[in-house]
Amino acid sequence: MISSSRPTMYRARDLGVAPGDLAPGPLNAITDVPGVLVGQVTLIEGAAVRTGVTAVLPHGGNLFADKVAGAVHVGNGFGKTAGAIQVNELGCIETPIVLTNTLSVAAGIDGILDWTLAQPGNEEAVSINAIVGETNDSTLNDIRGRHVTAQHVVRAIREATGGPVAEGSVGAGTGTVAFGWKAGIGTSSRIVDGHTLGVLVQTNYGGSLRIDGVPIAPELVPEHDDRRTESGDGSCMIIVGTDAPVDTRTLDRIGARAIFAMARTGSSYSNGSGDIAIAFATGRDRTDRPIPAGPGTAAQQGSDPSPLFRATLDATEEAIYNSLFAATTITGSGGTTRRPIAVQSVRELLARNR
Repeated sequence: MISSSRPTMYRARDLGVAPGDLAPGPLNAITDVPGVLVGQVTLIEGAAVRTGVTAVLPHGGNLFADKVAGAVHVGNGFGKTAGAIQVNELGCIETPIVLTNTLSVAAGIDGILDWTLAQPGNEEAVSINAIVGETNDSTLNDIRGRHVTAQHVVRAIREATGGPVAEGSVGAGTGTVAFGWKAGIGTSSRIVDGHTLGVLVQTNYGGSLRIDGVPIAPELVPEHDDRRTESGDGSCMIIVGTDAPVDTRTLDRIGARAIFAMARTGSSYSNGSGDIAIAFATGRDRTDRPIPAGPGTAAQQGSDPSPLFRATLDATEEAIYNSLFAATTITGSGGTTRRPIAVQSVRELLARNR
């Protein structure tokens, strides 16, 4: 049985939490980046299946034929991300980016391959670099059942759209937990020098939660005894997209700032945490050959990437908060229940400590 004790979906700005001084895009979501699409499939079945798929498409065309610049930055490598080696070798992304649970990475690859091979123009394709990220949702989900299928992944890709992005206990965030509270999918964006940078996160990690610089523990703690909260084990997948014309080296540096932003939220970056950022840029002529990396490239000449770094830090921090505030109570595998953090209690705590 699934319960939702708080049907209202909150976002950080509902609590007056708005990291940084850059303005968000109209939706405050990764889909503010022109052309970016998000699709999600949520699997809630019986008493134990609490998982899903979240797909991010840099654009709605044939990604294999119309690649985008990309980079994968690993903060801590306790993760099973597929496709990272080729992305960093060649500097480009040629498929949708799929997030799911740890034991469904293979299904993610199969779904991406099914979708990509079926695209008109790809009839001769014999090598495709599918990109799949994961976190371990076994606290609430029957992960060993491997309930995500390639068909679920194809559906998430096919149904991807622009517009508002569902947050919290949806898609790949259906069964995830952060800091002992129910967490999930979160997103945010920033406008930088006429360009847009957007972030989407799948939160499933631990530490000592801070919100807007204010320590949440020990005043607010989850009602259960969760060892993951103490150890910090878990993972956080972060996807960063922008239409700014940046090269692959800069995208790697942007990915690093996304990982840095987790520290603002109190992450302990433990040994068992897979903290990985996948960054892409659509703001260039897309060809099979990416813009060469290095500080002297045309994409960087006369341009200081620091505003993009600042936007990444702020948008990632806010996306993480959104993943917590939008979550709803989930009861799953083994009768385990995880509830979202009490928004009103957070509001009062922030008011007293700012």
